[in-house]
Amino acid sequence: MARYIGPKSKIARKFGEPIFGADKAFEKRNYPPGQHGNNRRRGKKSEYAIQLLEKQKAKYTYGILESQFRNIFEKASSSKGVTGEVLLQLCESRLDNIVYRLGIAPSRSAARQLVSHRHISVNGKVVNIPSYTLLPGDAVGVREKSKSLQSISASLEANTSVYEWMSWNNETYQGNFVSIPQRDQIPENIKEQLIVELYSK
Repeated sequence: MARYIGPKSKIARKFGEPIFGADKAFEKRNYPPGQHGNNRRRGKKSEYAIQLLEKQKAKYTYGILESQFRNIFEKASSSKGVTGEVLLQLCESRLDNIVYRLGIAPSRSAARQLVSHRHISVNGKVVNIPSYTLLPGDAVGVREKSKSLQSISASLEANTSVYEWMSWNNETYQGNFVSIPQRDQIPENIKEQLIVELYSK
């Protein structure tokens, strides 16, 4: 399973946002990485550079590598609707992202690990593919044998996020992907139109 395993705080500092979640190193040094830090003079970025940065931010946020991200974009561009919005909706519909959104895991990388280690079920069947695309009405739950995992219960206790497009039952450890989220329901700070413009060149 391909995934990004490099330094995370450095990437968060590059974008000026804690895109991998809470990060003490980022909070201490909230400026771009590099030998001279904030003192380095940075020229005006080109249009291409701005678009490329936005694409990289989206890829790192959702934990998707280039070839997979391009495939998602091509699927979005051939679908009905606004391409950029559909792109984010497809990213949000991934199983690893839903596991993270439901609070079963504290981060997307932790969610990916739970899925690949067969702790998560979809409609009663174990699914170990993090990129599995959910459809409205699908039920996502924790496997019976995995409900006693301390990491899952600790993550659910710490979770305070609530999303209109999904529901969660704390007694059964099961949630529902109610509907595909609208753009204003997706909290990520991503300018998807820049990504569309980049791929359209």
